[in-house]
Amino acid sequence: MEPYILAIIILIMIGYAVNSSVRVISSGDEGLVERFGQYKKTLKPGLNFIIPLIEKLVYLDTTREQFTDIAPQSTITKDNVELQVDALVYWKVKDLQKAYYEVDQPINRSIYNIVLTTLRSEIGKLELKDILSDIQINKSLVQKLDRVTDPWGVKITRVEIQSITPPKAIQKSMELERAAASEKQAMITKAQGTADSIKLIAKALNLEPNDPRLLNFLIAQGFLESNQKLGESANSKLVFIDPHLMNESLSNLIDKQFNAQGGHQGNDTNSST
Repeated sequence: MEPYILAIIILIMIGYAVNSSVRVISSGDEGLVERFGQYKKTLKPGLNFIIPLIEKLVYLDTTREQFTDIAPQSTITKDNVELQVDALVYWKVKDLQKAYYEVDQPINRSIYNIVLTTLRSEIGKLELKDILSDIQINKSLVQKLDRVTDPWGVKITRVEIQSITPPKAIQKSMELERAAASEKQAMITKAQGTADSIKLIAKALNLEPNDPRLLNFLIAQGFLESNQKLGESANSKLVFIDPHLMNESLSNLIDKQFNAQGGHQGNDTNSST
C-alpha cells in the first residue's frame, strides 16, 4: 500500500474518531452516555468527549421548564357532581438519569397519566362548593404530584386549573345565585346611600338623626317631590291632601310650597275634626 494512501486512511480514521468523540451540548440541555449498554455519565452543557465505539450518547433532553396540557377531563366531586376540568402542568427535569431509566414510558406521557389520576382523586375528595371557592387546590395538586414524580427526577413547578365546567343545570343555578347576590348588594348600597343622605340632612338642620322633626321633614319632602312630579304631568294638575292626616308643621310646610308654585290645596269638607 502506498504511503500516501495509508496516510489518508489514518487521517480519515482520526477525523472519524474526533467527530465521534466530541459532543457539544447546548445550554439548558443534558445528555446520557452508556458504555457497553450501561449508564456511564451525564453530559453537561458545553464541550464533552466520549470514547468512540465504546461509549454512546443514548439520550438528549432539555432541563428547561416544560408544560403538559391536560385536555378537559370528566371528574366526579364528593357530592356526585360531574365536572369537566382542564389543566396545565409545568415541570422540569432535575435528574435526567432518573427520568430516563426509572420510567418505563416517555416522561411527558408518564406525567400526563399521573396528573389525570391525581386530579380525579383530589376532585373526588371535595364538594362542588369547595372546589369553586378553594384557591388552594392548585397548591395541593403541586405538592402531591411533586412527591410522586420526585423518584423520576422530575420537579413539578406549578399546576394551573384552566377551567372547571359544571353541568348546564348547575351553571344556570349559579347564574341565578350571582344575580340575586348582585341585586342584594345593590339594595345594600342604595340603603347605605339613603342613610348617609339622611345624616347630611340632619346635620344641615341641626337635628339628631332620631329627632321626630327630621322624620316630619323627610315626609314633607316626599310629598313635595311627588307634587312636583304630578304638576309636570299633562293629566294631573290638582292635588287634594287632607291636612288632618299630618301635623301642623308638615301642613304649613306643604302650604308654603304650594303657594310658592301657584298650586292648590283642598280640604275634604266631609272629614271630621
